[in-house]
Amino acid sequence: MADDAAAPDGELSESTAAEPESSGVEVTDEVADADDATEAADEASDEEASDEEASDEEAAPAKPPMSHVRLAMIAGLVLVVALAGLTGWLGFRTYQSHQADEQEKLFLSVGRQGALNLTTIDWQHADQDVQRILDSATGTFYDDFQKRAQPFMEVVKQAQSKSEGTIAEAGLEPQSITANGAQVLVAVTVKTSNAGAPDQAPRAWRMRITVQKVGDEAKVANVEFVP
Repeated sequence: MADDAAAPDGELSESTAAEPESSGVEVTDEVADADDATEAADEASDEEASDEEASDEEAAPAKPPMSHVRLAMIAGLVLVVALAGLTGWLGFRTYQSHQADEQEKLFLSVGRQGALNLTTIDWQHADQDVQRILDSATGTFYDDFQKRAQPFMEVVKQAQSKSEGTIAEAGLEPQSITANGAQVLVAVTVKTSNAGAPDQAPRAWRMRITVQKVGDEAKVANVEFVP
């Protein structure tokens, strides 16, 4: 106590002067310890996050590759669809071809019958023969023949004429075929007799007969005699 009191003003004893230094070291150590603790916490947090990400990756199951059976089923379905489409298209084409063939046969048949109707007339039943020609005609040919029908029948009956046609050959002109008609070339042999000349030599005629569709039927629309 005597020493402390005897110390001059403004001077501190060694023990008193050393106290601040000791206090500063302790504060620095505490800050360092706090920094270490913070770093350790951050590292721990990063490790936990990494562990969580790894756990999530492990938890997400990997998508299994498509099995051979499923691939085969898909390929089979695609093949079935393709075959169905091809079959349908081929069936439609076959139907169209069949329809075209049937239509051409109809045109040819009508042309042949038209030539026979025009060349086969008997004076004993001329009315029926002329009516048959009109029933199978259409358009301008119908109009023209109808105007001449009555005078024609009178001449046939007066001469007691009889003619009989036989088809030698007939065919469609390819370039004339359309959806609505065609031209038929017909070669016909005609045997004719009448009261004044009962025995006449057969004559060969060639006709170009235009056939035209009328609804579901086909009729003669024009007749030309060709060399």
